[in-house]
Amino acid sequence: MNRAANRRVLAHYGYLAVPLGLFIVLTILAAMRSPNLFTGTGLAGAVIVAAPLILCTLALTPIVMVGRGSVDLSIGPLMGFVNVTLVAWLTQGGFTHPLAIFAWAMGLGAAFQLLQALVILYVRVAPIIVSLSSYLVLTGVNLLIMPRAGGLAPDWMMAWGAGRSLLSPVTFVVIAALLLWAVFWRSTLHGHVRLTGADERMAYTSGVATEKVRIGAHLLGGVFAGLAAVCYTGLIASGDPTQGANYTLQAVTALVLGGASLSGGRGGAVGSVLGALNMFLVANLLATFHFEMISGAATKLAFGLILVVSLLANALTANRMSTR
Repeated sequence: MNRAANRRVLAHYGYLAVPLGLFIVLTILAAMRSPNLFTGTGLAGAVIVAAPLILCTLALTPIVMVGRGSVDLSIGPLMGFVNVTLVAWLTQGGFTHPLAIFAWAMGLGAAFQLLQALVILYVRVAPIIVSLSSYLVLTGVNLLIMPRAGGLAPDWMMAWGAGRSLLSPVTFVVIAALLLWAVFWRSTLHGHVRLTGADERMAYTSGVATEKVRIGAHLLGGVFAGLAAVCYTGLIASGDPTQGANYTLQAVTALVLGGASLSGGRGGAVGSVLGALNMFLVANLLATFHFEMISGAATKLAFGLILVVSLLANALTANRMSTR
């Protein structure tokens, strides 16, 4: 009985071993190379910087878990789209109340993800093609709305990027997002998402409404994307239509680094948060080596290598768990 229980635990949480071990190693290295990161001010600044990536990775997680290779490449430009519309449309139009900002961000993110889900389900276009098309469309639309970085965030968001306190509004947004995931995790939808991602045909024959499940996963991802955009707007205190590609690369890498399976059925908030934090720590460590003119290239090279190694580690972990 104990052996069977251990196998079940390993099957559910064994994928977290790699991201957790890497997080411990990176934390030790960061403490040695950049001890100021672990002061009150350093941690407060780290939360502000890491929050958009954490939330973008969370946005990808239910969409990837539901299967069909649904890696949403448009997540970065979608965050940018919400960001530029918040600044160029809502703020300049005088709609600056926090409820209006959050409602617009989460609603716009969810509406766009709903559109993608409907195209995948009823137009029957492969998810990778839909997300790549959305990536290109949103990249162009963002530049049409705001040709260059500029504008101002609402007044109540202007101090978010200062990172003066660990208990900043951004921290509470991240906590709220994790609480939302906890509600999702305890719901029937979570089990249906996992089953659909693991074997969609079996889920369908078991009575699961797989189309509604896929739509629900996309809607949840859209809400997280909207929250990511709010935190990103607070970070830069303005609008920026050009950073989407970077966040897409980092979020996908963080997702894989967190142990999620790109084929579906496996993933979770803990792994995604660990993956995003590992990405932040890698970037922080690279910054301490002062690569100067090639710092951007070195960071992208490191992220690319991390993605390849993470894919291999996940494949080995999955094979090991399947043989036990």
